[in-house]
Amino acid sequence: MLRIASIVEGHGECEAVPKLVGRIARSLDPSLLAVVHPVIRWPASRLLRPGEIERAIELAARRNSGQGGILVLLDCDDRCPAKVGPALLQRAVKVRPDVPVSVVLAKHEFEAWFLAAAESLRGRRGLPADLTGPPDPEAVRGAKEWLQDRMPRGRGYVESSDQPALTAVFDMDAARRADSFDKCYREISRLLDLLRGAGQP
Repeated sequence: MLRIASIVEGHGECEAVPKLVGRIARSLDPSLLAVVHPVIRWPASRLLRPGEIERAIELAARRNSGQGGILVLLDCDDRCPAKVGPALLQRAVKVRPDVPVSVVLAKHEFEAWFLAAAESLRGRRGLPADLTGPPDPEAVRGAKEWLQDRMPRGRGYVESSDQPALTAVFDMDAARRADSFDKCYREISRLLDLLRGAGQP
């Protein structure tokens, strides 16, 4: 069993991220069990401030008893993930060099990854049976609204319930055409491999 603490932004990610990590772990090894606990909510706007990601990393490490790793997964909104991600990782590693850490930023929103794998979500959560994703899913600013516009009238997208449910079923291979999800998949795989190699409990 591999233990990972996670730092996320929204209520939906609190349930979605453990599902995502579990799915990626099983794709690497069907017998691999990855437990994501605790999941700590911390707004990205705060994490960018001096001292804040450091506080969040320390809290995650303490709550995980210094065992396992830490995954930071945030929406980058209008920020550049190629700049913000490495800067946050550098700060995180500096404060706890003894703990494996991965930092992943979804370009714009986590839900952009659903758009990249839209065809695999046909008929799910009220989405249409002929759902087709946009040519460039990460260019869509407002992926939640894109999903909501394709749901039945009166059935809006509810992040706290729809995000975890769609995370459990979306086609991860298809979603890897989105660069930030490909990065996410590779980073979580790297973190799990590090923990396996270190024999983490």
